[in-house]
Parts: sequence; structure tokens; C-alpha cells
Amino acid sequence: MILEASPLPGERQREILRLALLVETVRVSELAERLGVHEMTIRRDLEALVAQGLLERVHGGARRTQKTGLESAYAQRIGQNAEAKGRIARAALRLISEGDTVGMDSSTTALALAGVLGTVKATAVVTGLDAANALAGANVPFLLAGGSFHALARSFVGGLQRELLSRLRIDKVFFSAKAWSPAQGFSDVHLPDVEAKQALIAAGRCVIALLDSSKLEQEAFCQIVPTAGVQVLVTDREPGRAVREALEEADVQVIVAEGEAA
Repeated sequence: MILEASPLPGERQREILRLALLVETVRVSELAERLGVHEMTIRRDLEALVAQGLLERVHGGARRTQKTGLESAYAQRIGQNAEAKGRIARAALRLISEGDTVGMDSSTTALALAGVLGTVKATAVVTGLDAANALAGANVPFLLAGGSFHALARSFVGGLQRELLSRLRIDKVFFSAKAWSPAQGFSDVHLPDVEAKQALIAAGRCVIALLDSSKLEQEAFCQIVPTAGVQVLVTDREPGRAVREALEEADVQVIVAEGEAA
């Protein structure tokens, strides 16, 4: 897949990581040609990924880290459905106005949004470590809602975080989930992460779900929020008629990012 010229830093880094997961070692010269940027730009991207522990440098490039367990699983999540997440993030970006406060959960789809947020003058509130790193690299002002570190989701959770979020009012909150169904609403599998999402959602004036189409008409362990608790769903493909009708019956606006330009 050849990306269009000059993709944003977050998009480049997701594509670099995706390639590293596929071929193990990536070369600076090849990445620069593939992504249409200078080699120095690629070197900075590699340094950012190395700093996050997702890659390690080798002569002329980088390779995926030899990790097992939680870190490996998280790296695979970043690469999974990366193209759809990028399109969803760009569509979500269009919903953000200058001066907005923007809440983002620890999902890899929200991480994709963090990677492009530098093009809008907004202030972010985040619960994920990697979203904070992405925003810091793009000089976006943000508040990290900290607490206990949850390694599986690379996020912060817990009572201190919930107390902080209860004191905030955030213009637009963006979150993702493992699943959505008409009966259960939006759901996920890990209770600490679900509680963090719920606290973030409770602080939001407008709540926007970011889900690729593979998660629709699915159910997971724990409900995050009922369908009617969300105002907008951004997804990558036109949902089936029954899905769209269920969402519209709950007054959820559906935005399809299928044709979003890079």
C-alpha cells in the first residue's frame, strides 16, 4: 500500500509499525520512498517509536522488538485495521472546532486521532500513555488524566482519575469499544478500562464513538454506555440497514469515513 505524499506523523508511524510487524525489519531509505518524505523525517519517526518501546534501532533502520505478552499484543492492536482507523480518525478530526476541549480514551483508534490532532487548535484530555506521547510530539496542549497504570491497555485508570474527570466538562469525547449491539450498546472486555471510558464519557458534552465496521453487531463482557448515551458514531463502512435504523432510532448520527482523503 502506497500512502499519499506527506502523511501526518501519527499516520506515518502507524504505517511504519504495521510494516515492521509484517516484515520484522524496516529500512530508512525504503520507508522514505514508500511514504514520500525525507529520510530525516523517517529517522525522527523511528526515534519516536523506539522511545515508546515498539521498535529497536538497527543499522540503516529498525526492527520490531522481540516482545511477548502484553506489549506484543498492544503493538499488534496498533497495526490491526490501521487503514480503517486512519480514515476514521480523519473523519473524526472534521468534527473538532478551533478552541474545543477534546477527550480521548486509550484505544488505538483514539491514538490515531491523537496523531492528526496537531492540525487543529484544540486542547486534549487523554487517559492513554501513547496518546499523551503523540500529543507531546506534536506540541498539542493536553491534560493526562492519570492514576494507576493499566499495562494491558497502556492506560491510566482508578479512583484518582475518576475524581479528576468528574471535575471537568469536555466539549467532545472520543472513545472506541470492542463491540456494539442494539441490545447492549457499546461494550468492552476489561473492567478497569471500561470504568475509565465511562468517567471520560460522563465528562463530555458530546460523545463520539469511533468503531470500525467489524465491531458492529457484536457483544463484549461489560457495557460501557447504552446506544442512546452517544451522539455520533464514526465508522469505516456503510452499516447494514438494520444497524443504521437501530442507531438512528437512538438519535445517533452515523458518519461513514469510507471516502476520507489522507
